[in-house]
Amino acid sequence: MKAMSASAKPVPAVPVNENERTNSQAILGPRGVADPDPAETADWLASLESVLRHGGAARARFLLDRLEQKAREIGVVEEAPPYSPYRNTIPLEKQPPYPGDLAVEERITSIMRWNALAMVVRANMAYGELGGHVASYASAAEIFELGFNHFFQAGDATGAGADLVFFQPHSAPGVYARAFLEGRLSETNLKHYRQEIAGEGLCSYPHPWLMPEFWQVPTGSMGIGPMNAIYQARFMRYLSDRGLADTAGQHVWGVFGDGEMDEPESIGALTLAAREKLDNVTFVINCNLQRLDGPVRGNGQIIQELESVFRGAGWNVVKVLWGSEWDAIFARDTNHALLRRFAATVDGKYQTLGAKDGAYNLAHFFGEDEEVKALVSHMSDGDVDKLKRGGHDFRKLYAAFAAAKATKGRPTVILAKTKKGYGMGGAGESRMTAHQAKKLDTDALKAFRDRFALPLTDAQVEGLEFYKPDENSRELRYLRERREKLGGFLPKRRRTAAHVTVPDLSTYAGFALEADGKEMSTTTAAVRLFSSLIKHKELGPRVVPIVADEARTFGMANLFRQVGIYSPLGQLYEPEDAGSMLYYKESRDGQLLEEGITEAGAISSWAAAATSYSVHGLAMLPFYIYYSMFGFQRVGDLIWAAADQRARGFLIGATAGRTTLGGEGLQHQDGSSHLVAATIPNCRAYDPAFAYEMAVILDHGARDMMERDVDAFYYVTAMNENYAQPSMPDGVRDGIIRGMYRFSGYGDGEPAIRLLGSGAILPEVIAAAKILAEEWGIAAEVHSVTSFSELAREAREVERSNRLNPGLPAKRSLVEESLPGSAPVVAATDYVRAYPQLIATAIQARYVTLGTDGFGRSDTRSALRAFFEVDRHHVAVAALAALADEGSLDRAKVAEAVARYGLSPNRPAPWTV
Repeated sequence: MKAMSASAKPVPAVPVNENERTNSQAILGPRGVADPDPAETADWLASLESVLRHGGAARARFLLDRLEQKAREIGVVEEAPPYSPYRNTIPLEKQPPYPGDLAVEERITSIMRWNALAMVVRANMAYGELGGHVASYASAAEIFELGFNHFFQAGDATGAGADLVFFQPHSAPGVYARAFLEGRLSETNLKHYRQEIAGEGLCSYPHPWLMPEFWQVPTGSMGIGPMNAIYQARFMRYLSDRGLADTAGQHVWGVFGDGEMDEPESIGALTLAAREKLDNVTFVINCNLQRLDGPVRGNGQIIQELESVFRGAGWNVVKVLWGSEWDAIFARDTNHALLRRFAATVDGKYQTLGAKDGAYNLAHFFGEDEEVKALVSHMSDGDVDKLKRGGHDFRKLYAAFAAAKATKGRPTVILAKTKKGYGMGGAGESRMTAHQAKKLDTDALKAFRDRFALPLTDAQVEGLEFYKPDENSRELRYLRERREKLGGFLPKRRRTAAHVTVPDLSTYAGFALEADGKEMSTTTAAVRLFSSLIKHKELGPRVVPIVADEARTFGMANLFRQVGIYSPLGQLYEPEDAGSMLYYKESRDGQLLEEGITEAGAISSWAAAATSYSVHGLAMLPFYIYYSMFGFQRVGDLIWAAADQRARGFLIGATAGRTTLGGEGLQHQDGSSHLVAATIPNCRAYDPAFAYEMAVILDHGARDMMERDVDAFYYVTAMNENYAQPSMPDGVRDGIIRGMYRFSGYGDGEPAIRLLGSGAILPEVIAAAKILAEEWGIAAEVHSVTSFSELAREAREVERSNRLNPGLPAKRSLVEESLPGSAPVVAATDYVRAYPQLIATAIQARYVTLGTDGFGRSDTRSALRAFFEVDRHHVAVAALAALADEGSLDRAKVAEAVARYGLSPNRPAPWTV
C-alpha cells in the first residue's frame, strides 16, 4: 500500500472485495466524486480493517484522528462530516442481552396501542369536535414501554429520587392506556377522554394543573419541553452541589418529536447541557420523519441533520434506525452498498416507502441498485414487509437506553427511527394525513386487531371496547413487577413539601417599612429584601436568585461575593476584578444563577426551582429579576407552562413601565406585561409604587408559597427611578395585598374627584392631587393601586356570586367599597389603558383611564410622561375634564388648564402610527 509502505510493522494481507477494486461507483468521496483509483482505495480500506483486527478499535480511531488532524494541517479537508453513516450506532456484537420477557412486553404494547386508539376514536365517534391523536403514540409505543419497563425510576415511597419524564404531548393517550392497565385510571376515565367538565375526564395533553396528581410536567406547547428538561437536569446538579438534596440517582428523560426540534427552544440549551456535563439528561427523539402536514425534511434527512446539531453541541449521539430483521442483511453487505443507498434516499421517499408494502419496497428501493437487490434476493414480499425500523425494536432500544445511562460526562440523545401511525395500515401508517387521523372505519379497526393479535371479537372491535387482561394474567403481573422494581408508577406528581418558616417582616424590611422619605428605587428595595432573606438561617438556603445577565444593572453585584455564582466547575481563572470588594466569584456551591443572555433559559431555570417542591419534595423560593419587557412578551409561553406546572416563586419585572427607562427606547420599554399577566389564572401580579408596598407583597407571597402551599406565583414590577419613599401608614397591609388602599386626601371637604395611581405614575398622581387642591380648589382623594388585576379578579368573583345567588344579600368588592358615590374616578398607570380598565365594570361613577399606549421611545422620564400624557398636568386636566363632563365644573376651566400647562391638543395622539 503506497501511503503506508514505510510502516515499521508489516500489515497482514487482507482479502479485498473485487467490486471495490473495479467498480468506481462503489467508492465515492463524501461529495459524490467518482474514485479515480479504486485499487489504491481498496488497499487503504484493507489496511484499516487490518489495524482494527490486530490493534483494536482504539488504535483504529487513533490513526483516523491523526489522519484527520494532518489533513486539516495541510489543507486537504476543512472539516469532517458532522454525522455518522445511516445505521445503528451500537453494532450487533455490542448489543447487550435483553433483560425482559420480549413476548410479554410486545403483547402489553399491543394492548396499549389498542386502548389508546379506542379512546381517541371512541370520543370522536361520539363527539366529532373533540379531536385527539393516534398516530404519534403508535410510533412511540415501544419507546415509552421500554422506558416504563426498564428505566423510568419512581423513587422511594415518597417520590424522592424519582426520574422526571417529559412525554411527547400527542402521545398522552398511550400513557393513559398504561395507567388503565395499572389500575390507576378507570374505564370511565378513558371513556371521558377530552371531556373534563364532569370531573372524570382526561385532559388532552400532559397538564399538571388539570391532573395535579398525575402529570409531572406540561409539554403541550411543543419546544418548551426540551429546554425545560435540560434546566431541570441542571437544577438537580445545583441542589446536589449546594448540599440541599441528593439527586445523584435521578435522571431526566425527554421524549420529543423530530418536527418539534425545529422550535428554537428545543435546541436553545443544548450547549449548556454539554458545557455543564449533564449526563443526567437523555433526549429520545421519535424520528417518524413526519410533522403535522408532511415530512419534516422531505428533501433531506432529519436524522442526519439532528445528529449534526447534537454532536456539534457536544452531545453523545446514539442512532437506532434499523430493527433486528436488518442485521443479517447488514452482515452480508461487505461493500456497504446498503449504506450508500440509505445516504442517497431522502425522507420524503422514506415516508412513501413506509406507507407501501414489501413488493413496492423491493421494486422502488432495493431494486433500484443491483448490488442492494442482491442482498435481499432470497426474501419474499412478506419478508421485506416485516423489516422494522429501529424505534419499534425493543432490543435495539434497550441497547441505546443502556448506553445513555452508562455515558458519563455528557448528555445523550437517542435518535430512534419510527413510523408515524405504526400499525394503522392504510388508515394512517406513514401517511400525510396520519396526524389528523381520529376516526377509523370498521375494516381498519379489524386490521389493526389482526396485526397485533388482540383477543377481541368483531363485536368488541366495532364497539371500540377497551381490553384489560385478567388481574392474575401474565401481562398484568409482569407490568406490575417491572414497575415495583423501579419504585412504583409513573407519571405521578407530589403536591406538597415540608413547610419552611418565613421570618417576620420587621426583622429584615425595616428600611422599607420606615423609609421616612429616603430616596430609593423599588428595584433597589426588592433586591435588598431578598438579599436579606438569603441571610435567614432556615429560609436563606432555599432562596434562588436568578438573573439573565444584568445583575449589576439591578444592583445585585453584592451577591457575587455574598453567595457566589453557581458553576459546577468552580472558578478556573482569576477574575479581572479580583481585587475589588464585589468581584465576580464563581463557585460550585454558588447560590446565584447567572444565566447569560437567555431569557428563555433563565425562565426555565426559574421554573425548575419553582417546581422543586413537587419534583424533589424540597420547597425553594426563586427570584428571577429581569427587564420587564423581556418577560411575558418574550417568553410568555414558558411562563404559561410554568403556571400549568403550578410553579411557586417570584418574577421581578425590573425597569418596569414605559417611561421609567428613559434612554433605552422602544424595545426596552414595557407597557403591557401587566395586561398579559392578568390573563394567567394563578399569577398574582402587582405594580407597587413604594418600598413598603414591595416589602408587604414579597412577604405575603413568600408565606403563600412556603407556608400555606398556595399554587400561585407572583409577578412584581419594580422601577429603576429613585424618589422619596414614605413610611408605611397604619392599616394598609390588607389593602396592599387585595390591590388598593386610600393613600391620602388633598383639599377640604368631601373629595370631588378620586385619583388612582400605580407604580412609577403614583407620584405623578399625588402631585396632580396637590395641583387640583392648591391651584383649582378641588378636593381630591388619592388611592394607591398595587394591583388592578387582583381588584378585577375579586370584582369578577363578587359579580358572579351576586348573579347566581339572587336571594342572598349582595356582596361588594373592594373597588365598590373604596370608591362609593358619584365622584368621578381618574386612573393613571405606566401601562396601556386596558390595564386600569380591568376594573371599569366595578366603578359606578364616571371612569377615565390614562396610559402609555403606543410605541416606546427614548427621552427623559419627564418628557416621556408628557408625551404619553400620564404626567401630573395631564392627570390634573383629565380630572378637570371629568368634572366638567359631569356638569360640576365650567368647561372654560379645562381650556384654561390646557393653556396653563402648555398641553398640545392638536398634536397626534401618542398611540397613532
